[in-house]
Amino acid sequence: MSKLLQIAFAEFGQKEIPGAKHNQHIVNYAREAGFEFVDDDETPWCSIFINWCCKQAKLERSEKANARSWLETGDNTSHPRPGDIVVFWRESIHSWKGHVGFFLGFNKDARRVYCLGGNQSNSVNITSFDADKVLGYRKLEKEETGGLPKPTLSQGDRGDEVIKLQRALNQLNVPCGDADGIFGPKTYDALKLFQANHLLTVDGIYGSQTLDKMESLLQE
Repeated sequence: MSKLLQIAFAEFGQKEIPGAKHNQHIVNYAREAGFEFVDDDETPWCSIFINWCCKQAKLERSEKANARSWLETGDNTSHPRPGDIVVFWRESIHSWKGHVGFFLGFNKDARRVYCLGGNQSNSVNITSFDADKVLGYRKLEKEETGGLPKPTLSQGDRGDEVIKLQRALNQLNVPCGDADGIFGPKTYDALKLFQANHLLTVDGIYGSQTLDKMESLLQE
């Protein structure tokens, strides 16, 4: 079992206290995860719980209290594994409402998704959800991305160094899509835009000149 799931399972059974009293353990999820404005166990806390677990495991976090914020955290995956993030829509696929938890698996016909999460019937438990309501699965990485890649990288390259480049571009507000390790057209166009914005040679190739500029910006 992954460290992340071990952390989440250790909280199994924590639940809200009906009435005026509040479960201080749930309140602490919010405070320790950076949501200091939350001082009760009734504020929707599914995303708060996931943020808390990820902070304990030193994984990247959405740092937001709304469930759908996790659609912009980590990398998209179509083959989820236990411990990956799963995000569902609630009430309407077009609304802002949702639910987030840790993916555990599917039932036999793959119509239900088993999810370990917080604020599921007001507690930390395992619940199954309609697979048709899944908005996405996300794979998380360590908070530290491993720094910038070594040059040279160009269109057609694949691997961990490309992932580092893609994460750096996204971090520098030059969106290139999910960090999938494939230097395709989106990464190529994003890299050229970055080069143009910073008066570098616009060739879509990640070389020492681009590395130096990215490094200086990320250190600011």
